Amino acid sequence: MARLVQCVPNFSEGRDKEVIEKIVDEVRRVDEVKLLDYSPDKDHNRTVVTFIGEPEKVLEAAFNTCKKASELIDMTQHTGEHPRMGATDVIPLIPISDITEEEAIEMSKKLGKRIGEELNISVYLYEKSASAPHRENLAKVRKGQYEGMAEKLKEEEWAPDFGPNELNIKAGVTAVGARMPLVAFNVNLDTDDLSIAKKIGKAVRGSSGGFAYCKALGIEIKERNIVQVSMNMVDYTKTPLYRVFDMIEREANRYGVNVIGSEIIGLVPVNALVNCANYYLKVENFDESQILEKRIFE
Repeated sequence: MARLVQCVPNFSEGRDKEVIEKIVDEVRRVDEVKLLDYSPDKDHNRTVVTFIGEPEKVLEAAFNTCKKASELIDMTQHTGEHPRMGATDVIPLIPISDITEEEAIEMSKKLGKRIGEELNISVYLYEKSASAPHRENLAKVRKGQYEGMAEKLKEEEWAPDFGPNELNIKAGVTAVGARMPLVAFNVNLDTDDLSIAKKIGKAVRGSSGGFAYCKALGIEIKERNIVQVSMNMVDYTKTPLYRVFDMIEREANRYGVNVIGSEIIGLVPVNALVNCANYYLKVENFDESQILEKRIFE
């Protein structure tokens, strides 16, 4: 079995196609790394890139994309709906086959050290790689966003794991860490009242008493004159998508608002969708072995 690691870096650019393509080209240039997907979002002003490959090759591609982003993205000019702290905002490493979690953690440390030393970018380790419990949650690491990072880096409890204690003004700060696959899942509402989306986000968010493995916030989609509950489902096996979707519908109805659609950003594990099919279609005894494409390519 091949040793495979997935990498899903998020870049703070979702509008300039030329810049996005130049960053993604850094993945295409690395042999034995397969580009699976990249998803620009104009409202979030963010692009999520997904690639997979042998560990050392993945580290090479991840570093090269981070370097290119630091050259092309100026965080002093960045605006967007999604929280962010750097040109390369976050680089998760996900063990896929014949790679242990411990090996993925060591990979993240190696990558973070190189980014800090060679690119002069402050790096925080997060999730499974976190150097302290208060750094595990990306939302806490990113709190204050780019605009607050200059002061945050000077605080003793928030000194970076790698790189300088002073903010790289152009490139900002990057988080690197090993984690399991997550699902970036957004639900759209037929209202432009941001306060409603924020209230619903709070209701489903684990840190405020909602679902344990759901991170959520309310944002505006100005282009469509609607609002959105934007989420990261960090463990879909323990908090399934359908359960959160149902709760959002119920909460929306309290305010006389309807759900008008949902979206998945980037790639999604097939079992996350199988769970939804089982729930909504009430299929009996269905499992992933019945998926046509999986049987064809296994």
